[in-house]
Amino acid sequence: MSTGGFSTKRLVRVRDLLERHVGAGFVPGALMVLARHGETHVEAVGSLAFEGAGAATPMAGDTIVRMASMTKPVVAACAMTLVEDCTLRLDDPVDDLLPELADMRVLADPTGPLTDTVPAKRPITLRDLLTFTLGTGMVVAEPGTAPIAEALDALGSPQLDEWVRRLGALPLVHQPGERWMYETGADVTGALIARATGTSFGEALRERIFEPLGMKDTGFHVDAPNLARFATAYQRDDGPGGEAVVADPPDGWFSRPATFESGGGGLVSTADDYLAFASALLAGGTHRGERVLSRPSTSLMSTDHLTPAQKAVSGFEPGYFDAKGWGFGMSVVTRRTHLGPSVGSYGWAGFWGTAWYNDPAEDLTAIVLLQRAHLGDQTLPMWNDFWTTAYQAIDD
Repeated sequence: MSTGGFSTKRLVRVRDLLERHVGAGFVPGALMVLARHGETHVEAVGSLAFEGAGAATPMAGDTIVRMASMTKPVVAACAMTLVEDCTLRLDDPVDDLLPELADMRVLADPTGPLTDTVPAKRPITLRDLLTFTLGTGMVVAEPGTAPIAEALDALGSPQLDEWVRRLGALPLVHQPGERWMYETGADVTGALIARATGTSFGEALRERIFEPLGMKDTGFHVDAPNLARFATAYQRDDGPGGEAVVADPPDGWFSRPATFESGGGGLVSTADDYLAFASALLAGGTHRGERVLSRPSTSLMSTDHLTPAQKAVSGFEPGYFDAKGWGFGMSVVTRRTHLGPSVGSYGWAGFWGTAWYNDPAEDLTAIVLLQRAHLGDQTLPMWNDFWTTAYQAIDD
């Protein structure tokens, strides 16, 4: 028997997998959404917390969680609404709206002194921001080995205008367009959106994405009446047992308006809300019959824009881009290597254990929500299990 193109018998394995993670005490709650052919299956196991009131509140589709880097695709979609109304152009320099990033200098040696620079060969464009090829981003280095890494870490989280000013005072790590560098492009995109709209970044997201898609629980903080639905985030204890300890309680970082509205990872949301966003992209930009983005925009977002030369020198480790590329704010599968997303699938993951893929070839949206630190890494064996379990259930 099948429903929505899934085997009802094989869908049981999804719940079994979630129950194993929860039963082992790895996380207090876990949720997986599989949407296909107009039907949605939500499997939610466990509760919002190990302790307190959250321990008695079941995980559900309206549970609010920290989306972390799953913020990035939402920011890219918002930017594309501004391209569509001709407020922004993909290949125009961002200098007019972000003069702090005009006439940039570039490190002569990425690990060298900050004063040893050369001129940037060209301006930074919106396309550079969306493809993370602006020339700066996350630099992973041992302490004391790369001055730019420590300088970028020291930017802090002030209001966006001050953050851009601080960023612009530093040199780029590489020439614009030379290679992919993670994270910073999404935060700069947020600043650009705020300048282009004349509102706050959060307000622009609300007007252009959240309200049209009915994403009522998505934003940069959780209002007090909704804190009871906000899951606790955990991290691994450094002790010998490695138990989960609280990293951020419901009344923690996200319980008040954010000073720094981070396009790189600042949103909270729910499975219900993020499914609305993901489904709209899969439907070519429509939601319940209303167009939010054009079909060409969603196609452009989900196309691999990195060149072979960029891939050869980019990524978190050698070979990182062997089977994937980068669209606008999210990865794109270029080669199927496991029982998982097809070629052309796109999506992204987040630090706290959130992940999402749209698979156009299978008409599938898959979302997984956990709340434990450092779990977004898709090379962790657990993710192979999640995607395998989703795809083995396909039955048509």
